[in-house]
Amino acid sequence: MELGLYTFADVDPNAANKGAEAKRRVDELLAEIRLADEVGLDVFGLGEHHRPDYMASSPATILAAAAVQTKNIRLTSAVSVLSSDDPVRVFQQFATADLLSNGRVEMMAGRGSFIESFPLFGYDLEDYDLLFAEKLQLLMEIRDNEIVTWEGETRKPIQARGVYPRPLQDPLPLWIAIGGTPQSAARAGYLGLPLALAIIGGEPHRFAPLFDLYRQSAAKAGVDPASLKTSINVHGFIHDTTQSAADIFYEPQATVMNRIGRERGWGPTSRAHFDASRGPTGALFVGDPEAVAGKIVAMHGIFKNDRFLMQMAIGPMPHLELMRGIELYGTKVAPLVRQALTSKASSA
Repeated sequence: MELGLYTFADVDPNAANKGAEAKRRVDELLAEIRLADEVGLDVFGLGEHHRPDYMASSPATILAAAAVQTKNIRLTSAVSVLSSDDPVRVFQQFATADLLSNGRVEMMAGRGSFIESFPLFGYDLEDYDLLFAEKLQLLMEIRDNEIVTWEGETRKPIQARGVYPRPLQDPLPLWIAIGGTPQSAARAGYLGLPLALAIIGGEPHRFAPLFDLYRQSAAKAGVDPASLKTSINVHGFIHDTTQSAADIFYEPQATVMNRIGRERGWGPTSRAHFDASRGPTGALFVGDPEAVAGKIVAMHGIFKNDRFLMQMAIGPMPHLELMRGIELYGTKVAPLVRQALTSKASSA
């Protein structure tokens, strides 16, 4: 199983000098990606947002910078908000980053967890479903064919036009990310695309039927379910002790969840809720290396996932503590998880 990180590159939305704040975060972010590579993690993902609390509105640009500063780690969006972007430009940007990385870049397409990009780029929310469906279809067509002919309702047709550059990887990996909608899981299976499932609340085992639906949909479409990859994407943090991990992570995580909750009508979180969520059956992966590794292995037993991505860089997380968490993830957690899964496989 691949182990990695993802982030939205959080910044202080109230910073007086937003350029300086973004510069601080991008420098720290590149240092975090370099360390993740150095300690042997497999994947780093970066999500696209268009809000004052997140810096990464152009993940491909930052991943291209990371590509020339790293050697082995795979670099992916998490996600690219395809509905409000141009699939031709998305492909070109990620193909370019793939060339810079010597074949380590991926795309992860999704609807996104916010809607700010729709009015920003002139799209109508009434076309929410159609935009994603058509643009995903076009992106897949571009990925699979150098010369593209395509026609739909959401943009002018393309008649036998080449799309360049072509990436080093053929095809350029494309994942679908979902937040728990059964129809989205079924569509990913029907299309034969890898599926990433975000689990940021509730009890993770309740999401397992979505992967079952995904594989059933693939089989009905003639796609071998065994050929499809799956990922679970979660919130979590690793530190030297479980207590220090919880104490460091609680405030930043609560800051973000409460800010989003006020926008969406959720009730406020609390330390008691946080502590319950980091228990054995909760959605938070917070603790010392042994505790987090054990929970990752336990969840793999439920989901049989091929990839596990953790969001540690959330809200105002201190950079030095993040660096320590990344170090422990790569040097302590990853070896424990790999050893446990290898032992399980050999005894099966």
